[in-house]
Amino acid sequence: MVAALELFLDTDATRRIRVLWNALESEGVQSMRSLLGQRHRPHVSLAVAPRLDPEQVAGALAGAPVAPPLRLSFQYAGQFVGRVLWLGLVPTPELLAHQASVYVRLTRAGLALSEHYQPGRWVPHCTLSMRVPNVLMGVAVRRCLEVLPVEATVVGGAVTDHARDIAHPLP
Repeated sequence: MVAALELFLDTDATRRIRVLWNALESEGVQSMRSLLGQRHRPHVSLAVAPRLDPEQVAGALAGAPVAPPLRLSFQYAGQFVGRVLWLGLVPTPELLAHQASVYVRLTRAGLALSEHYQPGRWVPHCTLSMRVPNVLMGVAVRRCLEVLPVEATVVGGAVTDHARDIAHPLP
């Protein structure tokens, strides 16, 4: 399992993505809604690692806002290898700079982060499903396109590791 530093979305965007999770489930696509006892909430991960100690993350980011009120715009659906389905964000300079700053501070503090989250490699997204069956990918993407665009504002952040029951809010 993995731990993540997640940015949470405003109420309206969260509701819209949860509605999309439900629509995917109704089509037979397991969404993030049904994984790990329904503990997931719509989010954008800034950093991922096998483990993250919340106190170490908080110390590394002290003095910097973890979750500034960034405006986000989900404009497209995407797929990672392994049939992972997600909504993609417009990579604004502000969002990219914030993620890069967080990544640098965490790695300088000795945290071993996933290489996929290195600045310049990171794909800003909100995961919808971890494994869409091949025969359902078309209908799943169609469901995504029915809700896009989704405008959002970042309203909070946390270190999460659902497998270890960690959900530690950060300022």
